[in-house]
Amino acid sequence: MLKVESLTVRFGKLTALDNVSFALQGGEFLAVVGPNGSGKSTLLKCLLGLQRIDSGSISLLGHSPEDLPSSRIGYVPQVKTLDRSFPASSCELVVSGLRRRWPWRIPPAEHERAEAALRQVGIGHLSHRALSALSGGELQRVYLARALAREPEVLVLDEPATGIDATAEQDMYDILDRVNREMGVTIIMVTHDWLAARHHCSHALLLKNVLIASGPSLPALNDANMALAFGHAGHDHAHGHSHSHPHESGQPEQPDG
Repeated sequence: MLKVESLTVRFGKLTALDNVSFALQGGEFLAVVGPNGSGKSTLLKCLLGLQRIDSGSISLLGHSPEDLPSSRIGYVPQVKTLDRSFPASSCELVVSGLRRRWPWRIPPAEHERAEAALRQVGIGHLSHRALSALSGGELQRVYLARALAREPEVLVLDEPATGIDATAEQDMYDILDRVNREMGVTIIMVTHDWLAARHHCSHALLLKNVLIASGPSLPALNDANMALAFGHAGHDHAHGHSHSHPHESGQPEQPDG
């Protein structure tokens, strides 16, 4: 589904990505993990065809990112540029993703697609709610519905838990688990939350401008690899996550190293 070979991206004297190679199969749930400045967002921009690469290649669904039909990929950005005070409803925002422009009038067919997408993420009852009246977690779900309304084969998310509380974060990951498992959508998610990556994602990519590890999430994010990326092992008790990994076989995780 995705093949990245010897990807290198430079910004002047700074090398954001240095000879990064990995592959992803269809239906997998990939977490892209690494410290600030490790090249995560640059990689995402490359996959979306928004960043020029210096060398290497990317094949996504058999196309270069620049040539990939936009309907085959859904994107949920970290930074929401729409002014929350703009007088618009959840449904209108979702339809804007279908049209790639603002919908001043919505025909019944588009309205139904938007409402179906909102139901998919558990907020069908908020279809006509003003954006200004939504919580941070609800707004994030609307943006997710906006991406899913196009019925993409690949869903790309940049830090989807940013700015939402712990309950909304858990709900978001549960929705993504369901979208991946039941709809077969391949998911690529940039996240700082390595615990969520371990528990929710089938695969992980650990970056520090170079590729440190890739593969199934539990071995890729072991303590030795986390120490290489972050300078310390991954025992961060402050997060307090306790959810189980949907891709685990039920066997206890073996101790690292």
